[in-house]
Amino acid sequence: MKKLVTKLILAALILSIIPFQTAKAATTQIDKVVDIAHQYLGVPYRYGGTTPNGFDCSGYIGYVYDQIGVDMPRVSADQYNVGKAVSKSNLQPGDLVFFEKTYDKAGITHSGIYIGDNKFLSATTSKGIKIDSLNSSYWGPKFYGAKRVLQEVNLQPGEYQDVPQDHLAYEAVRTLSNQNVIKGINNTTFAPEQPVTRGQAAAIINRVLKLKPASLNGFKDVSANYQFAADIAAIKEAGVISGFSDGTFRPNNNLTKAEMAKIVQKAFKLTDHGIQAASAPYSDVAPGYWAYDAILTMHKIDTTKIFSGSAYGSSLKATRATFAASIYNSINAR
Repeated sequence: MKKLVTKLILAALILSIIPFQTAKAATTQIDKVVDIAHQYLGVPYRYGGTTPNGFDCSGYIGYVYDQIGVDMPRVSADQYNVGKAVSKSNLQPGDLVFFEKTYDKAGITHSGIYIGDNKFLSATTSKGIKIDSLNSSYWGPKFYGAKRVLQEVNLQPGEYQDVPQDHLAYEAVRTLSNQNVIKGINNTTFAPEQPVTRGQAAAIINRVLKLKPASLNGFKDVSANYQFAADIAAIKEAGVISGFSDGTFRPNNNLTKAEMAKIVQKAFKLTDHGIQAASAPYSDVAPGYWAYDAILTMHKIDTTKIFSGSAYGSSLKATRATFAASIYNSINAR
């Protein structure tokens, strides 16, 4: 237990200092299940309980797995029908363990979540959610079997579990990640629908352009020690992203898709792609709109098909997936 807590603390500290990453100790579904399961240690037992106000054994498993988007049957016997059977000697954290004859009833009567080191978490009638050994004098003889619900994905460099190969931004994300232009939320998660901020956009663009600023004193709300200060200053000096009339840059503001198109067009000097002669592909972008040429450029150079469709959505937030695709397309179009 001490080793596990130490690992979780170290992981949290490491993730807290990496740009674009959230402070999550768990990086995979298996890590997340174990992490979440520990959070409810000591919650009292309640027959029929399915919430942190009180759990029974199957209600506890259902609640924990629901936190990672995995639906589980309500009762232990039905939970045993989910997943792939694994032997006791091949257990891995996150596996479900099942027991029989824990009270006067035939068949499976109890279930828990294996956490490693021959230990498991479960809702007990005596002390609520607690850790026990599979080889204890009580649980050992009652062990019935185990099931593996979660399978680790064999990810190649630059791949993420939430950007499968059929995702429109897959190639863009994989390529740019391997070039260290973009980063995941953690080692296995990219969060493709998460919005991109103005500060992040400046940093990502400058990882490609590699510009050096003459000064870091460009905006009153961007201090010299801000993590993206040099990138913001460099991009400003290059005329790619300007600030606001009050002298601010607002690095934490989300970027719209129209703003994304405009700054990417400027950053990569995409001004010779026959846009004027092309027919407008979007019903919601009219000639004369301030980002009209830039938006049509995004469509013209798009090899990912992420900008296909009859509407562009200029005011929508630029996501990590669309921004990655715009950078990937622009690099290839230069």
